[in-house]
Amino acid sequence: MLGSLTAQTEALSHVQGLVEAFRAFDSDNDGSITEAELGGIMGSLGYNPTEEEVRAMMQEGDVNKDGLLSLEEFLEMNTKNLELGGLGNFLMNAAEALNNNIDGDGICDQMVTGEELFQVLGSLGVNFGLEDCQNIIASMDMDGDGAVSLEDFNLIVTSLL
Repeated sequence: MLGSLTAQTEALSHVQGLVEAFRAFDSDNDGSITEAELGGIMGSLGYNPTEEEVRAMMQEGDVNKDGLLSLEEFLEMNTKNLELGGLGNFLMNAAEALNNNIDGDGICDQMVTGEELFQVLGSLGVNFGLEDCQNIIASMDMDGDGAVSLEDFNLIVTSLL
């Protein structure tokens, strides 16, 4: 199980890197990138596509044909060969539980820690160790603070299912 968990957390980490790259090139922070920005992202990820290849990627990924790539379209395009296996179902169930976890003051806790993931999975009858849950969150943690935003958690998990 641990070997497969390591591979699965690497997939989560890969998606987190894609999200980071996308946001770095989304200069106006509108959640969409242009064809030129896509070329920049691909270059930052170590690829050197031609203008024709970038245009083809844009046409393939732009599902709603608005001439832009949304973060979701970009992730779909770059994660279709990645899978989370069994972990994906557990994390999707955890995401649903976390999304429904409204604090007493009516405000949803926007950050997810390894401890929270451990508690939520435990309440769902899934027995992952605390260290495993911390590693899962660490694989999605962009700033190294030990937590991931609920928005990013949802985005990353959803892109892999």
